[in-house]
Amino acid sequence: MFSVTREITFCYGHRLLEYNGKCRHLHGHNGRAVITLESAQLDPLGMVVDFSRVKQVIGGWIDENLDHRMLLHRDDPALPFLRAQREPVFVMEVNPTAENIARLIFDYIASQGFPVVEVTLWETESCYATYRPRS
Repeated sequence: MFSVTREITFCYGHRLLEYNGKCRHLHGHNGRAVITLESAQLDPLGMVVDFSRVKQVIGGWIDENLDHRMLLHRDDPALPFLRAQREPVFVMEVNPTAENIARLIFDYIASQGFPVVEVTLWETESCYATYRPRS
């Protein structure tokens, strides 16, 4: 089995609804998505996936949808105000935890046909969450 990993950095803001701690307030992170792709076979060039394709497709989606945006739950009371101010937001059906953001990125990558096996989202230098589906 072969695997390749690409890191994509982006900045985002969020807050957690119904959370009793600091993260209930709007705040930001310098996030790092660590994306692992795996295949038993290599392409004709000897690659799992070309790193530049990962950057273009996945990095492009992250840049367009998550980078420098507030990631908020659809029921967040700040959402109407931020939209009225034309602030960039990305609305999630779930609380925008590191775990759920990792899953969001994973699901997008899988939908694009990449052989993704896991996504780790580093929220800070010492905290990260990983999503990988059950085998």
